[in-house]
Amino acid sequence: MIPGMDHSGTDSHGQSPRCGAAISSLSGSPGQGAPDGCFPSALTADATLPSQPGFSFRKLWAFTGPGFLMSIAFLDPGNIESDLQCGAVAGFKLLWVLLWATILGLLCQRLAIRLGVVTGLDLGEVCYQYYPKVPRVLLWVMIEIAIIGSDMQEVIGTAIAFSLLSAGRIPLWGGVLITIIDTLFFLFLDKYGLRKLEAFFGLLITIMAVTFGYEYVVVQPAQTEVLKGIFFPYCRGCGREELLQAVGIVGAIIMPHNIYLHSSLVKTREVTRSQRQEVSEANKYFLIESCIALFVSFLINLFVMAVFGQAFYHRTNQDVYNVCANSSVSQYAPIFPRNNETVSVDIYQGGVILGCYFGSVALYIWAIGILAAGQSSTMTGTYAGQFVMEGFLQLRWSRFARVLFTRSFAILPTVFIAAFKDVSHLTGMNDLLNVLQSILLPFAVLPVLTFTSMRPLMQEFTNGVVGKVLMILITGLICAINLYFVVIYIPTLGSIAYYIPLGFVLAGYVAFTAYLIWTCCIAHGANFLACGRHSQFSYGLPSTDPPGWAGTR
Repeated sequence: MIPGMDHSGTDSHGQSPRCGAAISSLSGSPGQGAPDGCFPSALTADATLPSQPGFSFRKLWAFTGPGFLMSIAFLDPGNIESDLQCGAVAGFKLLWVLLWATILGLLCQRLAIRLGVVTGLDLGEVCYQYYPKVPRVLLWVMIEIAIIGSDMQEVIGTAIAFSLLSAGRIPLWGGVLITIIDTLFFLFLDKYGLRKLEAFFGLLITIMAVTFGYEYVVVQPAQTEVLKGIFFPYCRGCGREELLQAVGIVGAIIMPHNIYLHSSLVKTREVTRSQRQEVSEANKYFLIESCIALFVSFLINLFVMAVFGQAFYHRTNQDVYNVCANSSVSQYAPIFPRNNETVSVDIYQGGVILGCYFGSVALYIWAIGILAAGQSSTMTGTYAGQFVMEGFLQLRWSRFARVLFTRSFAILPTVFIAAFKDVSHLTGMNDLLNVLQSILLPFAVLPVLTFTSMRPLMQEFTNGVVGKVLMILITGLICAINLYFVVIYIPTLGSIAYYIPLGFVLAGYVAFTAYLIWTCCIAHGANFLACGRHSQFSYGLPSTDPPGWAGTR
């Protein structure tokens, strides 16, 4: 065995020799891209700054990037749709749920940061080291489903945005097919280096902030009520529909593949893991950057929810039809039935309603924001898929092959619905995909909690008592939310013929979740539960010492 390398052919920083060569060339040529499979180590020169006491803005800038790429998952079309529906249904009453869901998401991402920085491995790679083959493959399948679901939301958002921007001239199925081209554009941009890609995604986040901020200024929500909604956890007069929206916010905000993605993105900054001070600094600056990024994403989500909470709370279909019929976008009026039921909004109807009440400019600016939200999640899904495949299966595909794999699964059902159904079915799929993300969330939260609680692996950076308690409560909340979804969904099946296959799926889901909880308990010190290979959850990385902590097993 080569000194300084483990059995997987990586050095003490979790890098392969081929990637190390790419890093050296990148340091001298910032515009050059790393070879496929070397993305996690593509930037080193800016981050290896001399250790300085106190806070350094220069160092914060060097570590800025991964957190903003991660925050894009908090701003995809599924989140935007959840925000506007929540505002239209509950007004400002559930703004506090948005705030706390974002904080819960930050706590999950903090664990991903610590795992990647301390071990030099991402979550998928650590899962490969510890879980037996069958659970490992099952975990990979679950996360791939989450990535495909997220990609479908990007496709839906982009198709709707093109339809609104073209005043319906581009059909929905045409917008879906256009998304094939945008992935090729991002692959082209990726060749120019990581920093340029990070800058471009920063531009997309800025576009969302400006466009949705414009809608906020135009609608002018009552600021006092907005502040009360954020900081006072109440929901007077709320019923089942409001509760369902609150549950949907949590499911839309925290995405499972995003935890895997962030644990790998932090590896783009080289950290000398033999120096504990450097590890501690990296954790600090990555966390600060993530706090800033998620604060920006919270503001953007707040803009959307407050706009629809102010302007469209308890509006009826007849009210909206009357206004639209006499507006500059009167061609959209027929999409609202002429009855006194409360208007049901989605990202398509939301843009139309803004156009009816505040002019066509508001509609087009909304569509640009949705387009930015859809486009921003394209490449993050590609990277997440690449990282989990390399981590779980030790397979290295080119990014083009990854895009082809993921986008094929995303486009086929979406283009079918877009071609043969109407836009309501397309946006209804968005709601189902939000639920899917929530159901799959335990398959990311439980593994990251397991590994960051293992002292032999994390050493002094293991989760403290308070952190463990908080994450256990978050996991319990997620399981309760999923149980609520099941209880709500089962009565809607109608036919008993669906109960048998659903029963098998639920049994498998519960059994696998129980398995992950069991291994998590072993990692937390319940060694009496360990048997066979699972006893290694009480030790450091198998076959090698934890990176940076040689001889401390």
